[in-house]
Amino acid sequence: MQLKIVVYSKSACPQCDTAKMLLKTRGMEFQEILIDDEAERLAFYEKCGPAVRQMPQVFINDQRVGGVTGLQAALKQLGR
Repeated sequence: MQLKIVVYSKSACPQCDTAKMLLKTRGMEFQEILIDDEAERLAFYEKCGPAVRQMPQVFINDQRVGGVTGLQAALKQLGR
């Protein structure tokens, strides 16, 4: 089953790098969307929900799984 994975990230973000490396080491393809502009990032957070205030934000099949911890949990649940 092919998963649609989108990683919203920003430059110079260690957590973003960790999330991308987790996917790369598992051979999983993903689309990265950089949001370096702070105003754009704040607008993105608003769309995600009131608890979202950090990068990365990972979406799998259009469902937000969150950051690195959420990604790890989702991958484990998917058996990846």
